[in-house]
Amino acid sequence: MSEAGRASRGRAATIFDVARLAGVSHQTVSRVINDLPNVRPSTRARVEQAIAQLHYSPSPAARALVTQRTRTIGLVTPGISDYGPTSIAMHFNFAARAARYAVETVSAPPDDPKAIRTVVDSMLRQRVDALVVVVVDIGVLELVRNLDLRIPVVIAASTARRSPRIVSIDQYRGARAAVRHLVDIGHSRILHLAGPQNSPDAIERVRGWRDELAAHRLEIAPPAFGDWSAATGYQRGLQLELEPGTAVFVGNDQMSIGLLSALRERRLRVPEDISVVGFDDVPEAGYLFPPLTTVRQNFDTLGELIMQKVLIAVEDSEPFTEDTPLPTHLIVRGSTRPVDD
Repeated sequence: MSEAGRASRGRAATIFDVARLAGVSHQTVSRVINDLPNVRPSTRARVEQAIAQLHYSPSPAARALVTQRTRTIGLVTPGISDYGPTSIAMHFNFAARAARYAVETVSAPPDDPKAIRTVVDSMLRQRVDALVVVVVDIGVLELVRNLDLRIPVVIAASTARRSPRIVSIDQYRGARAAVRHLVDIGHSRILHLAGPQNSPDAIERVRGWRDELAAHRLEIAPPAFGDWSAATGYQRGLQLELEPGTAVFVGNDQMSIGLLSALRERRLRVPEDISVVGFDDVPEAGYLFPPLTTVRQNFDTLGELIMQKVLIAVEDSEPFTEDTPLPTHLIVRGSTRPVDD
């Protein structure tokens, strides 16, 4: 009976079945499966044809024994549904899949270093090839910075303290661009509705807002803080001291949505009375009333950059190099306009 016939009778095909059908050694089949070099194209084609004919699926455990790698990456995400962290996780998964890696994802409390350490230990027991951690809390960032593991660790976080392990989008310069836009259209009083005080993203956006105002010698009022939600944008919007000609730079688009609602309730028109700039460019931003001027982050590029660092460390055994934070892009829409218009 042929190898294909035996496999069709219910027994799962093995690497030895593939080798016999292709007329090669099982070591050659292993090299093809693991995409290793030094296999003739004609031989590779015969092996791939045998794999397809036998419907052979290599065991992950067996592949790990051959390569000492599982082709699995551990991804630790904060247990929140905010746009930024979820977008980073999604685009990293896309990039990992394109590189033929599996991703084992675990969510942990966003601001609990002890819980993060427990999750990391569980990932190590699963023998992942590398670890990616999306960080939204400064305490967790400090913990992850100091991890000394036997596998590569890549951190997605915003911070003024650069590190070869860290990849980020330039929140600081994005905030400066938002404030500079408001200054350029004539605003001299620019308030800031910021994210949580323990958030690395929020800290960098506050720093950018403050430095840009200082560069133009404009008043720096204490920022108001929210929790990234539309609800706190609305609540703070009812409390802000506003007058016609004021502008508000908001730490993210969700809080901007709440702020717009509060301003309508206060009978303040946007942009005629108040200009508003958000941050993120969520898919809904261009369909608000008015469409929201905001700062776009390229999460797809960030996901690809994270995966590139993983591949360099895992497959080439090269040390990490420090990366320049990815740039943001100001998207000007209808929520801002020159003061004198």
